Amino acid sequence: TEAFFNYLSEAMPNAPLLVLAKDQEKYIAGSFCMRGTTTLFGRHWGCREHFNHLHFELCYYQNIDFCIREKLSTFDAGAQGEHKIMRGFEPVTTWSNHLIRDPGFSKAIDEFLGRETKMINEYIDNLGEHSAYRQSD
Repeated sequence: TEAFFNYLSEAMPNAPLLVLAKDQEKYIAGSFCMRGTTTLFGRHWGCREHFNHLHFELCYYQNIDFCIREKLSTFDAGAQGEHKIMRGFEPVTTWSNHLIRDPGFSKAIDEFLGRETKMINEYIDNLGEHSAYRQSD
């Protein structure tokens, strides 16, 4: 909401980065990131309708340009998206924390996450083989 962004701008004045796109005088899309000391963390994205390449312009290119201008060493483009590899991003793991109060449900989730973590790690290793930054042995 507008109130959230106003609060965030007051509480953390140098952290939020909002990149907006207009078509004529109407806002049509935006991406939202948070600035850390050395890293720009992104990105949340929304668009009113489809425009070719607008997602990449707002979520990647404008944010990369911001990092260069502001001398930030890292742009964390967020979770998911094999399409990021061809734009120079390497696959990395991410995590979240949750409290699951139901013991049975918690056990089922733990078992699933054990299997999924193994698959994701293998997948990241496989994607890493296609990195533009791959180190030769």
